[in-house]
Amino acid sequence: MGSQFAWDARPASDTKSDTSTRRLLPPSPPPSTNWCLGLCPFRYPFHVTSVPHGSHSASLLRFLQVAAAPAPPATAESDEAQRTTSAADMATSSKPAAAVDPEVALAHRFPEVSFDYDEREVALYALGIGACGDDAVDGKELHFVYHRDGQPHIKVLPTFVSLFPNKNSNGLGFVDVPGLNFDASLLLHGQQYIEIYRPIPSSASVVNKVKVAGLHDKGKATILELETTTSLRESGEILCMNRSTIYLRGAGGFSDSSQPYTYATYPANQVHRISIPNSAPSAVYDDQTKQSQALLYRLSGDYNPLHSDPDIAQVAGFTRPILHGLCTLGFAARAVIKSFCNGEPAAVKSIFGRFLLHVYPGETLSTEMWLDGQKVHYQTKVKERNRAVLSGYVLLQHIPSSL
Repeated sequence: MGSQFAWDARPASDTKSDTSTRRLLPPSPPPSTNWCLGLCPFRYPFHVTSVPHGSHSASLLRFLQVAAAPAPPATAESDEAQRTTSAADMATSSKPAAAVDPEVALAHRFPEVSFDYDEREVALYALGIGACGDDAVDGKELHFVYHRDGQPHIKVLPTFVSLFPNKNSNGLGFVDVPGLNFDASLLLHGQQYIEIYRPIPSSASVVNKVKVAGLHDKGKATILELETTTSLRESGEILCMNRSTIYLRGAGGFSDSSQPYTYATYPANQVHRISIPNSAPSAVYDDQTKQSQALLYRLSGDYNPLHSDPDIAQVAGFTRPILHGLCTLGFAARAVIKSFCNGEPAAVKSIFGRFLLHVYPGETLSTEMWLDGQKVHYQTKVKERNRAVLSGYVLLQHIPSSL
């Protein structure tokens, strides 16, 4: 069995009317508000501020910022995008103009963040993205949570490192990027890209370095790309890199329209294009998520109440709490590892995912995969709704000879 998950635009059946949604929106915070760019790294078409853990639901509701959202550009969910775009335009029309100063934003230097993790956190994460969920003695997954066959350390799933940018906030909310003033309720986490440079140890002391890797004026929106590089603290050896693509709707148009501003620190061949083949998939991996999946995953450090508090989920337009987007990405990567890597996580070189739609815990996820050389293209759907929720690819170090 396999799985996948997603995040994002709400189907019409889950959303309240535009009028009721606008009534529920609290006033927009001032630009100086610290939004949790680390703790809640842009997973959804709305944004929740970082609030003290344990706060009462009524207090959390005051912080909730919601906006109907289009899916990121060029997805198959065109009908959904048309519905949500009109709502987004209505919301944007009443918002104050955003201001973007690229020179200030690019000159900002983020503080380095040091932290430790251990095997307990690694195993808890694996359980949170469904490892051994169907079979507690699964031969391809038990080594993610247990020292099987005398192995000295448990093995680490590559998407475990997607938790590392959360440490930038330490639960207190990541500071704003100077030079970027925008309505945080219109912020979207559109894509996530991960590179693995060496096998991830099951326990380590590491350091995060953060930078703005991309800034692009798209007219009605600004695309911000934040990059977190994580290294071993003592040796300085680089373990991995996370790059989050964030859509700041209503914050575009800050440059000359004939020559719109664009900046990137990475090569052009890392511009990610998703191409889902028309042929039958090489493999399909299905998994029914557990009703408690989001509650388990949140223990890995993402305490956004949208995934646990039913009152907040309803204010956001959902019938109940939804699954974390990066949890969905973990399920999809797990499906690829089990289907094409014989359960060996070190075979993964990089992972890319584009978030399309939300997932309710308890739904069945079906990940379709197409093997193309050393690249596995994938698309994950919610089986009950027959809707794509996540798409992307996984690049492998090598293909097992058995395939």
